[in-house]
Amino acid sequence: MRVLLFGPTGQVGTELRALSEQSGWRLQTVTRADVDLAVAGQAERCVLSQKPDVVINAAAYNFVDKAESEPEAADGLNARAPGEMAAACKCLDIPIIHISTDFVFDGSKSGPYRELDSPSPLSAYGRSKLSGEEAVRDATSRHVILRTAWVFSEHGSNFVKTMLRLGRERDSLGIVDDQRGCPTSAAGIAAAIREVLAQWADNGPGRFGTFHYCGGEAVTWYAFAQAVFASADGHLPAPPTVKPIATADYPTAAERPANSVLSCEKIADVYGIAANDWRQDLNTVVGRLLK
Repeated sequence: MRVLLFGPTGQVGTELRALSEQSGWRLQTVTRADVDLAVAGQAERCVLSQKPDVVINAAAYNFVDKAESEPEAADGLNARAPGEMAAACKCLDIPIIHISTDFVFDGSKSGPYRELDSPSPLSAYGRSKLSGEEAVRDATSRHVILRTAWVFSEHGSNFVKTMLRLGRERDSLGIVDDQRGCPTSAAGIAAAIREVLAQWADNGPGRFGTFHYCGGEAVTWYAFAQAVFASADGHLPAPPTVKPIATADYPTAAERPANSVLSCEKIADVYGIAANDWRQDLNTVVGRLLK
């Protein structure tokens, strides 16, 4: 299977590259140096020239707060470029896997969000990601849009790495305790994508649509931070005191959904992929980072 991967140096992209070595893919990666997705037409031309069997889009504008002042930049990478990729996939009659986010929801629902719940993003970033979903759906029916949340790994920038850094620098930390979500390892996301591709290779693509995939336990950022420091127990000179605070006590440019919990029942029913144990993955990631 010839796989064209956009965003190979991000958290999920890095894990996909690692998995490709044992998955039998012929992986072609597309970096910013290869193709500038901010330039209209570049994404589509790249897909058409490479003629892969499947496209995976793990590239995105992920600066949530900065997007409030740069909505056009966010739209270019998160909406227009995925639409171009999907249009090219339609021309080649191949499928596309596109990674999206919990930020397409406003967080007002009391329970877990399902795929058919109406999106209502609160931020410019969320709106750009929702536009990207719509562009992919409009361009081709042969798509898997994979929404995920609270991604962490030993690569790039993420909450776990920030906590470990601040834990060395500060005696106490105030962490938001009124936003809930499901931490998700990038390795878990990559493994889920590998399973989707494996089933496509065995049975032929046919089970398309929007799916949720995330960690199996919902927590607040405060509880997530506690888990990080518990995992790092004994490795930090003096672990900081972690105090719960309200969202209002930590103002940001972009508004975050209070509830980012995603239901993963659909992907379990369709592909047999279960939500991952993020605490186990957290121990692995923290161990590697501290080592």
